[in-house]
Amino acid sequence: MSRKSKPKSRIHKLAVDSIKRIDYLCDQKFKTMTNRTFTMIKPDATEKGHTGGILQMINKAGYRIVAMKMTHLSKEKAGEFYAVHKERPFYQELVDFMSRGPITAAILEKENAVEDFRKLIGATNPANAEEGTIRKIYAASVGENAIHGSDSDENAAIEGAFFFSKLEQF
Repeated sequence: MSRKSKPKSRIHKLAVDSIKRIDYLCDQKFKTMTNRTFTMIKPDATEKGHTGGILQMINKAGYRIVAMKMTHLSKEKAGEFYAVHKERPFYQELVDFMSRGPITAAILEKENAVEDFRKLIGATNPANAEEGTIRKIYAASVGENAIHGSDSDENAAIEGAFFFSKLEQF
């Protein structure tokens, strides 16, 4: 009797069904990821007590928070997160700044999340940011610009995974 003609066991059927379900969930997670972005409320905004106000603006803009935590980055972890800038002249200053106090990291979900969030936070230089944006309201300078926002879907996924396991994302 060939293998193909043997009846499938109940365990085999359950395993196949489980694999199909996992594939489906992974597909759904991938589809959702294109509607997610990563943000980090930086130490300057945290020190000034602006975390609540910034989160309120994020909520009013229609974002759903799928993961969030407050943490204090070590110099090593800040260096890892900003490794892409390692050869830039501002790298060490950035690492020192990002490790000087607590940050709030979050993964946000909404249609067109990355592009819309970039508009909500405004230009890196608050002097050039549009009225009503987070940086126009809360940032002090280019160096202390209150908030980080991912610049692409790919970076949003990478940056979110830096701070959150899959178990911490809802």
